[in-house]
Amino acid sequence: MGIFSRRQTAAVAPPPTADTDGFAARAATPAATLDPGLRALTGRWTIDRPHSRIGFSVRHAMVTTVRGAFPDYDSTLYFDGARPTESRAEIVIRVASVDTGVEQRDAHLVGKDFFDVRRYPEMTFRSTSTVHESDESFRMTGDLTIRGTTRPVELQLDYLGAVVDPFGFERAGFDGTTTIDRRDWGLVYNQRLEAGGSMVSEKVRLQFDISAIRSS
Repeated sequence: MGIFSRRQTAAVAPPPTADTDGFAARAATPAATLDPGLRALTGRWTIDRPHSRIGFSVRHAMVTTVRGAFPDYDSTLYFDGARPTESRAEIVIRVASVDTGVEQRDAHLVGKDFFDVRRYPEMTFRSTSTVHESDESFRMTGDLTIRGTTRPVELQLDYLGAVVDPFGFERAGFDGTTTIDRRDWGLVYNQRLEAGGSMVSEKVRLQFDISAIRSS
């Protein structure tokens, strides 16, 4: 998500810190070391799908990497620039939208061997906590649900900056990454190679390249 320069952070007046987005409010202690510009970003945001990517990468046949994305999803984000522990996210992904650039491979992924979309049409991520680690880096913990199984994951989340675009939309950029073992969510299908190893790695890297627009 290297779309925004940190030097472009927009100087907009911060909205009230009260949470009006329907999430339950929680007490938190302000982080004194945060960039003051982050305070202006407090509020609700939505991921701009045409300029964002929720994707994954996985090693194939031990020698190459297959990359894919899920272009169809809904998102609700709340960012608190003064109290990062109040920040949270929810993303609901329609798994049938998976796109790796190869139709035959995509058809295999949505079938019973992998996502089984007829029984489990959605994948969800719901954050449970957010911690400011250093500078513009955060750690977001949340529950990831795939094929009806929910397990905790930790995202390394980096703030890339904010800007008002030529159309008057206030945008903020974030990079999020984590690596999971797909077997923990019941994605156990595989083929063994004659030379040893697996056709598809059990380790999958998830990537959240986010361009978010402030919600009205």
